[in-house]
Amino acid sequence: MRARANRRRSALVAGLVAVVLAASVACTADEPDPAPPPGPEPTGSAPAPSGGPPLVVPEGTNPFGAHWDWSRYDQFTPYLRKISGSATYHELTWCAMEKTKGQVDWAAVDRVAQRSRDLGITLNLKIRTGVCWATGGTAQHTRGQANKTESAMPLDMATYQAFVRSVVERYTPYGVTQFAVENEVNAPQYWSGTPEDYATLVRAAAEAIHAAAPQARVVDSGISSVAYGFGVVDRLVKAGDTDAAIRAYGAYFARRIGTRGQKIPEVRDVASLDRALANEANARNVAFLAATERLLDEGVVQVRQVHYYEHPDGVPALLDYLRAENPAGVPMEAWEVGQFWRDGDGDAASRAGEMTKVVTALLAGGIRQVMWLPLAYNPNNRAGSEVRYGLLDPDGAEREAGRIMEVLVAASRGATVTAVSRDAVTGVAFERAGATTLVLWSPAGTSASLPATRGLRAGPAGATATDATDTSISDNPIIVQGDRTAEQILATLR
Repeated sequence: MRARANRRRSALVAGLVAVVLAASVACTADEPDPAPPPGPEPTGSAPAPSGGPPLVVPEGTNPFGAHWDWSRYDQFTPYLRKISGSATYHELTWCAMEKTKGQVDWAAVDRVAQRSRDLGITLNLKIRTGVCWATGGTAQHTRGQANKTESAMPLDMATYQAFVRSVVERYTPYGVTQFAVENEVNAPQYWSGTPEDYATLVRAAAEAIHAAAPQARVVDSGISSVAYGFGVVDRLVKAGDTDAAIRAYGAYFARRIGTRGQKIPEVRDVASLDRALANEANARNVAFLAATERLLDEGVVQVRQVHYYEHPDGVPALLDYLRAENPAGVPMEAWEVGQFWRDGDGDAASRAGEMTKVVTALLAGGIRQVMWLPLAYNPNNRAGSEVRYGLLDPDGAEREAGRIMEVLVAASRGATVTAVSRDAVTGVAFERAGATTLVLWSPAGTSASLPATRGLRAGPAGATATDATDTSISDNPIIVQGDRTAEQILATLR
């Protein structure tokens, strides 16, 4: 990546859940990738969520949200009310809403906006063009039950801007203040044009958005999780640190090797790394990421949108990349965070533990909003298996991961969030007056312990929270809650 000298770079089960909550103040990707060949699970140290400044969460809000299937709204409503104060996003497509020029059908999006407001959840909107009369051409990629297509450049930019203005004017009264332009444009199934075309579209959209609502914020398309991985590796290669690039590649793509043929091959040396980066699809990924970052540099885009579906071991490299490449003062939000694991065999506790580490590490690393996708697995999609793990069962019943998310939501309200790094222990602290919640883990192969201390409650995955015994800290995170400060609690570690 280009230099920026002028910028400062900035498992837990029901017993534990009940204790913590009682003490608290109350992708988009529709088509699955082909199955990968069998291979070992990643090893190595767990992510150390360091480097981000403390995040102060306003009262009444929380930084942990989700994305869900609105056709199952009734099943999900009880859980969604528990995470009120969070944010979500909805994707709308011009061509789907205005199938005939001049006749826009707002009903579906109106319903989403109204229900989001009723739930107390902030709505963000992604504005896509699609392919139709407004763009010309014929769609080359059709996916999902809704027959979504890629987007193409509008034939008439003034007509496009008029549509964007109408979207902003209609939905700002519902509390929508952030508008993303397109989705994952690095992928041909989402965007048919070039990086330069995309930049042109964003500039036009930004002009229309700010004309309709001067205080609104423009958000980038959300470069895909895989593309961010290649951005991480490409930056390290250009910095001359190929050893670090190879390590980062292995950690980041631990569950992706072979899932897309030779697009994500195994990398063991410089030659195989060079071949991976030279692949046409991966070069496209890096090019669109660079185009997005130029828009951020120039202030055309005011919020960076991050997508991440990888193993927890890949988080540190992503955070290092973001600290180096994100303009100072530009907020980062992760609108799509999940767990890609084709034919994954992890049990509920390990799945929930991974979710906990990823979402808290991202938050402590400088991401101000983390949205899990999907909220619940859809058994009727074409994947045939749960490639991306849900917090809920398809009928809305809470899984262990969903119960832990409730804990994190309760802990975060009105809290100051900071990273924890103490000897062999890493994690995240949520502190507010008279109450502290810590999420702690140790890298694989190491261990630590928290001694029994009056007034502290702690529990590892698979155990009930207790204040009567020592608690071991291992690779599976634990939650600690009490009325002491984080520093006082951490000082007792051994």
